[in-house]
Amino acid sequence: MTNAAEGSSRLRLSTILNFAAGGLPLSALGLAMAIYVQPYFAKELGVGLVTIALAFGITRALDMGVDPLLAILMDRSKTPVGRYRAWMIAGVPILALGVYQLFMAPHGIGLTYLIVWLLVYALGSSLVLLSRAAWSATLVTRYDQRSRFYGYVGAITAIGSFLVLGTPVVSKYLGHGRPNDVQLMGWIILALIPFGLGLTGFFVPERVNPNTSSHRFPLRDYWALATKPEVLRLFVSAFALTLGPGWMGNLYIFFFTDARGFDTSQASILLSVYVLAGVLGAPLIGIIGARFSKHRTMIAATICYSLGLCTVTIVPKENIWATLPVMVWCGFMANGFDLMTSAMMADVGDLVRLEQGKERMALLFALTGLAAKIAAAAAVVISYPLLAWVGYIPKLAAHNSSAAIQGLTIVFILGPIFWVVLGGICFVGWKLTAEKHAEIRAELDARDAVMARMTMEEAGILSP
Repeated sequence: MTNAAEGSSRLRLSTILNFAAGGLPLSALGLAMAIYVQPYFAKELGVGLVTIALAFGITRALDMGVDPLLAILMDRSKTPVGRYRAWMIAGVPILALGVYQLFMAPHGIGLTYLIVWLLVYALGSSLVLLSRAAWSATLVTRYDQRSRFYGYVGAITAIGSFLVLGTPVVSKYLGHGRPNDVQLMGWIILALIPFGLGLTGFFVPERVNPNTSSHRFPLRDYWALATKPEVLRLFVSAFALTLGPGWMGNLYIFFFTDARGFDTSQASILLSVYVLAGVLGAPLIGIIGARFSKHRTMIAATICYSLGLCTVTIVPKENIWATLPVMVWCGFMANGFDLMTSAMMADVGDLVRLEQGKERMALLFALTGLAAKIAAAAAVVISYPLLAWVGYIPKLAAHNSSAAIQGLTIVFILGPIFWVVLGGICFVGWKLTAEKHAEIRAELDARDAVMARMTMEEAGILSP
């Protein structure tokens, strides 16, 4: 394990690959939880839609304050292996336990079972995701290279999603006596967790930025951070841009099987195309963001995504070839949401460190992470009761009327469009441009150099 700053903001390819490897289980897990696990609870295990919505809502309510508290501890910590690395490693066994209990859930589970293991899963994912997000922001410091870095990492980590997406297709050839699709996904994710996060934990360097002010954390600093316009915009956008695609993801299997006439394997193929388009789109969107600014790229991506989603009901039903272009278009655009948000929050983190003299990167990412968590729960809490309200029944072999299917279609389309458009509006008038960030980095680099020299003088390495 290396705990050193890199001399250049340009990372080695090996560093990018090792850091991206830690995202393989996370991308697989995120897609499986959003697309397959909740419908599996409803269809295969017979858990009611309202029960599922209630479990996710209660979990998010109990979990709401965890990320900011963990972030404060992370930003203040300094261990022999780095500031954020130790926290990521601590989260690995907790995350694995939560994954096992949810993906291998037995028949007869109820509200209590879901709440307990969703909380364990939430704690593990918070430790891993939050530490990785803050760590990533310290790896690359230049405005343009951050866009490209997050684009490349996003493309590589999407391989984990493909492993999950291929499960329903491959499992058809495994014969009787095999685990069901969700259980197979769980075993894949459980194998990826120690592999991917191990590569990150042992082979990626971590730069520990120095604090220039006292280690006290006055409340006015937190208030100034929470009310900062850039932070507020990113919080709302993270909520909206998670809720929109998350809404679509939670209803995806229902919509594409019952409203569009595809079977589960065909729906998985279409979703694979959606993810593949995102893999190709991530580095391109990163390059576009570096060239034309991140906020303009984000606004354009949200508009294009919404226009593309409108066309999904126009193409013929049960026609996989006619549906493919829609999935390519939407997948290309959607993959830019998270990577641009992360790149912009890293820029805001530099601004905050310059103003307050303390590292706040984990806390800043905790705020967008909190917004994303609330949105992920809201996607279930809002959309599933809406499905019940329009009369849609998700159980296997259930008969749904044409009115219920029409209601499913309306809920599936309008929800994501509304939230994604709102997420794009958040960046109208964004002021933290490339030029402004370059000025911030110049001041930070000069101050960090002074701090480094003072530290070396105190250690007797350099003479005063």
